[in-house]
Amino acid sequence: MPKVTVRYWAAAKAAAGVGEEPYDAATLAEALDAVRERHPGELARVLQRCSFLIDGDPVGTRGHETVRLADGGTVEVLPPFAGG
Repeated sequence: MPKVTVRYWAAAKAAAGVGEEPYDAATLAEALDAVRERHPGELARVLQRCSFLIDGDPVGTRGHETVRLADGGTVEVLPPFAGG
């Protein structure tokens, strides 16, 4: 199982209470399920409005279950920012 770092920005960081944390996940869907389990409540709501970068590449409209994660990779959680 790949070990990845999930890095939170802006409102996601505030809701998580940390800037980043490690997870074991093979896909983006698995990583986000684990995040929701660890942080029920506000962060789960914030994630609904977020976009994601995997190792610097945008996920876009791809299904999260199809986005494979690499060992040592990074998932950036980017909520909408005021002004774009």
